[in-house]
Amino acid sequence: MRKTIYIIFIALVSSTLLTGQEIIKRDPLIADMVSQISRENIKSDIEKLVSFHTRHNLSVQDDPSVGIGAAWKWVKEEMEKSVPGSEGRLSVEYVDYSVGGKGQQINPEINLKNVVATLKRTDTTDDRILVISAHLDSRAKDNSDGKSFAPGANDDGSGVAAILELVRIMSQHKFPATIKFMVVSGEEHGLYGASHMAEIASKEKWNIAAVLNNDMIGNSGSSGTLLKDNMRVRVFSEGVPAYETDRMAGLRRYTAGENDSRARQLARYIKETGERYVDQLNVTLVYRNDRFGRGGDHTPFCRKGFTAVRICEFNENYHRTHTTPGERDGIMYGDLPGGVDYEYVRKNAGINLATLANLALSPGQPENVGIVISGLSNSSALKWEEPATGRKPAGYYLLIRETYMPMWEKKIFVKGTEITVPYSKDNYFFAVQSVDAGGHESLAVFPAPVR
Repeated sequence: MRKTIYIIFIALVSSTLLTGQEIIKRDPLIADMVSQISRENIKSDIEKLVSFHTRHNLSVQDDPSVGIGAAWKWVKEEMEKSVPGSEGRLSVEYVDYSVGGKGQQINPEINLKNVVATLKRTDTTDDRILVISAHLDSRAKDNSDGKSFAPGANDDGSGVAAILELVRIMSQHKFPATIKFMVVSGEEHGLYGASHMAEIASKEKWNIAAVLNNDMIGNSGSSGTLLKDNMRVRVFSEGVPAYETDRMAGLRRYTAGENDSRARQLARYIKETGERYVDQLNVTLVYRNDRFGRGGDHTPFCRKGFTAVRICEFNENYHRTHTTPGERDGIMYGDLPGGVDYEYVRKNAGINLATLANLALSPGQPENVGIVISGLSNSSALKWEEPATGRKPAGYYLLIRETYMPMWEKKIFVKGTEITVPYSKDNYFFAVQSVDAGGHESLAVFPAPVR
C-alpha cells in the first residue's frame, strides 16, 4: 500500500504530506493551449465590446455599431473565424428567445439572442457536454435605461473575452466530449438567457458534466478596502443542491455529504487542475452558491439539477459596477477598460481552459460508487462500476481526506473496481474518479452506502 501511495503522489500533483514538496505533472498539449491565451487579444476584445456604447437588453438591435444587437453580431462573427480551422467540428448559432412583459423587469416583451459555439465530440460513444458561459449584456445605474453609456468592460466583457480566446484556441484541437461556449443575454434583468439554455438542456436531456460560469473575472483591486491582488480567484459552489429530491436529501443527511455535492467536487477539480497549469494564481473555494444575496448565470443550471459553479474575481470594485461613468470626488466610476487587469483575465481564462480540456480528455465518471456499510471496521471498503459510455479508463483514483479538510489529501491508484483501505469511514471522506493513461481525471464521485 505504501508503495502505491508513493507512486501516485509522484505521478500527480503533490507529495506535501510526505516531503513538503509539490511535484506538478502537466499534459504538454494542455500546457501549450494555456500558453496561447493572449492578454493583447483579451484587451482588444474588451475594448471592442465597450465600443458598442451599451449592451443593455433594452438597447437597439438594428444599429450596426451601437447596442446589444451589434454586440451579439460581432461575437458570432468572431467565433465563426475559428470554424475553418476546426475541420468541421465547430459550429456557431444564435439561440433566440422571448422575455419580458407585464410585471417583469423587462417591459414590454422583447426578443433576445444568445450566441452559442459548439465544439463537437470526436468520440461518438461519449455523450458528455461541458459548458462555459459569460453574459453579453451590460447596464448603467438605472436598470431600465437602455440608452446611456454602459461600458461593461469587466461585467461581463472580461468573461466574454475569455470565452472568445478559448474558442479560438480549443477549436483547433480534438476532444472526445462536446464543449459548448455560451455568450448569453438577459443576465442583468433576471438570468433570462441562461435560464433559456438550462431549459433547453433539461428538455433535450443533455448529459452536462460541468458548467463553468465566468462573471467578472477582470478586476484585481477592491473599492473601500483598497486591496490589490491578481493572484486569487473565487469559485462559488452550492452545498445543498437547489435541485434536491427527498431521496437525495436523505442520502445527504445519512452520509453527512453537505460539503460533497457535485458542485463542490467540480470546484475542487477546478482548483486542482487550474493551479496545475496556471502559475501565480490561487483558486479560493467559496462555500456558497454565489456572493451574499446575489446570483449568476450558473444558478438556472443548478435549479435544473446540473453541476454548475461561478468563477469570479476575488475583489470587487463597487465604484465600477452598475454605475454611471465619470470622476466624482477624485474617484473614477464606471466599468471602463482602464479598470480591467488584463493579465488577471488571462490567468483566469487559463484555469477555465485547463479544466475544460482536462475534463474533455478524461474518461467518464465511475458509476454506482458505493462505500460498504455492512459490519463495523476500522478499514473502509469501496466498490464501483466502469463508466457507462465513452472510453474505458486506464484505472481509478480513490480520493481520501479528513472530514475537516477542504481538498482531497491522498490519491491511490486502483486498477480494478474495488479497494479496501485502512482508513475509518468515521474519520475520513472518500470519492472515486476515473483516469486515462495520460493522467486526465474525471470528476470525483462521492460514494453512497451499499452492503
